[in-house]
Amino acid sequence: MDLRKELKRKIERKHSEIQQWQADSRELETKIREANAYVAGIEETLKLLPRENPAELANSALRPDSAVARAREAILKAGKPLHINELLKVLGKAVNHDSKASLSGSIGAYVRSKQFFTRTAPNTFGLIELESKAEAEDDLPPDFGIINGKAEETGD
Repeated sequence: MDLRKELKRKIERKHSEIQQWQADSRELETKIREANAYVAGIEETLKLLPRENPAELANSALRPDSAVARAREAILKAGKPLHINELLKVLGKAVNHDSKASLSGSIGAYVRSKQFFTRTAPNTFGLIELESKAEAEDDLPPDFGIINGKAEETGD
């Protein structure tokens, strides 16, 4: 009989341990949910911040003198998106299926990852940094600083 009581006591102790573990588990789950919500909030805030200067990133991330880096320079020089045929001509490469596929595939990888390049039309590529400059210029109305049809003069 003494053995029976001892076994029942062990069972009760183990049940109480299990209940404590379950309570701890619920507490940990709550902490994990709160931490995940905190991280999600910070990630959303990060999306609202302006991206780092795309021109600086482009200069540091593209391999110098590569076809992609030279294509970026050509688009910058033109100041507008360029068709793949124009890019190949500027780069001094043959305008054929293989060279088109190679360069557009390389640039397309950057487009898909939203780095440096944009696709403005089929086989036409622009630069994110040019779009951001254009957006900044669009912030002011075209008649900004004009009073009665004349540009305002400052008395400086």
